[in-house]
Amino acid sequence: MATEARRGSIHPISSLIREAGTIFTQMGFTLADGPLMETEWYNFDALNVPKDHPARDMQDTFFIKDTPATVLRTHTSNVQIRYMEAQLKAGIQPPFRMVTMGKVFRNEATDMTHEAEFFQMEGLVVGKDITLAHLKGTLEQFFATLFKGASVEVRFRPSFFPFVEPGVEVDMRLVGDGVPEKLRDKWIEMMGAGMVHPNVLTNAGVDPTQYQGFAFGMGLDRLALLRWGIDDVRHMHSADLRFVNQF
Repeated sequence: MATEARRGSIHPISSLIREAGTIFTQMGFTLADGPLMETEWYNFDALNVPKDHPARDMQDTFFIKDTPATVLRTHTSNVQIRYMEAQLKAGIQPPFRMVTMGKVFRNEATDMTHEAEFFQMEGLVVGKDITLAHLKGTLEQFFATLFKGASVEVRFRPSFFPFVEPGVEVDMRLVGDGVPEKLRDKWIEMMGAGMVHPNVLTNAGVDPTQYQGFAFGMGLDRLALLRWGIDDVRHMHSADLRFVNQF
């Protein structure tokens, strides 16, 4: 008698990418993608990152040997520039609403909360009269939908990132009976965000005197740790089926 084939399991990162993509699509965002191997222009210069910024050092960035000015992308922000350029080339003017999710690489030590290879999610909105209030509302809607049954609070703390001005760190707090005890009523740092720097808009071909926008970026691995109570980010990339089959 034939035995029933065991169904495969979806990796938590893949599951999170699908769910986040659905949530943002329902909010009117377009899903975008970009190359993993990127030029320094799209990875750094166009994003207003100075030539002497520490992120360009060999300690933080994987440079491609024998290929000048080429790196493994250190964030998904390169897609912002490519997306805006593509829209303008097609004759499409703002408003733009874009979200991208994909793998990024940083030359750093591996431990329970850090990996040299991980996943990021990046969002961009450009239009007229866009403010930080729109950013806050967007993130509240996303987290409330993702963490079903929870009441979500979002707060901003001033911070600095070269590609936004002003820049903020975004904290989230979940309240409700359905929230895991480890997360309930605790402020948790989730991402960096802010208003897109005028230089970034200019580099992408958008007139900063006519348009403004917000951008945010966060680690999907970190979000998965919180969502499912995973205690070590290294499990995500272990290829251990005992871990994957739990999902």
